[in-house]
Amino acid sequence: MTVPATAAELVRSGEPFVQATVVRAQKPTSAHAGDTALVRADGTIDGFVGGTCAEASVREYGLMTLSTNLPLLLRIVPGDAPPQSSEEGAVTVANPCLSGGSVEIFLEPRVPAPRVLVVGESPIAEALAQLGGPLGYAVELAAGPDAAPRADDAALVVASHGRGEEPALTAALRLGVPYVGLIASRIRGASVLAALDVPDDQRARVHSPAGLDIGGRTAAEIALSVLAQIVTDRRAAERHAPAASAPASVVDPVCGMTVAPVDSSPHTTVDGVRTWFCCDGCRAAFLADPARYAAAS
Repeated sequence: MTVPATAAELVRSGEPFVQATVVRAQKPTSAHAGDTALVRADGTIDGFVGGTCAEASVREYGLMTLSTNLPLLLRIVPGDAPPQSSEEGAVTVANPCLSGGSVEIFLEPRVPAPRVLVVGESPIAEALAQLGGPLGYAVELAAGPDAAPRADDAALVVASHGRGEEPALTAALRLGVPYVGLIASRIRGASVLAALDVPDDQRARVHSPAGLDIGGRTAAEIALSVLAQIVTDRRAAERHAPAASAPASVVDPVCGMTVAPVDSSPHTTVDGVRTWFCCDGCRAAFLADPARYAAAS
């Protein structure tokens, strides 16, 4: 399967990945500008952006990019010195395995669009589905009895006008869905919330009436106000969330490169100790004389 076809399949299945594209290559590196590969969440690489040693850095920084959801320009240069530079949006790493040349690879995270579950078949529900896509949300419509919130949902909006409201709201609150909204008048909304079988602190999380007060009257205007509130709450939570920690990395005891300690990296276990490597060559060198590299590993 080609890299574009694989990427399309991963998008369809909702699997996160990083698209790695060579934007500059200096001879004698084996990669060429335009070469592409995909780094999956388990570190598996589909495609080609350089030899096995370059792949080790692409895997390590690809997983880092996936954890931060921020694109990164990765520069890989030959040598055994520490990383030459690290700046916003870019990092340079030295690779002692390269025989010469350098390569620059753009790492772009591709994560599934966060789901917004909308309960109801009302004009407001339809407007939410139409407006949510351009904002980067995967909006799914469900009838009241069929609504099944998930813990990884970005939001639940109930716009069913009395049909299946309480079960959907209760399920979303118990799962900890970040945004829970109810399209209803203040009087009817208060009655619905009072009937929910949840603690008061969870009940207080429901936005009712849902949406920012922009004076909306039409279905599209109300939908716009709800989506604006979802975006506001989501970005506020991101600002106050702890910074994402980078995935762990370990040092290849043979060549000194840092590598991702995942099953897709070459590795071996000797005397109960697992050791990871940048490539099969380093793994073979280690296995030929484990005692020589014991201190480094």
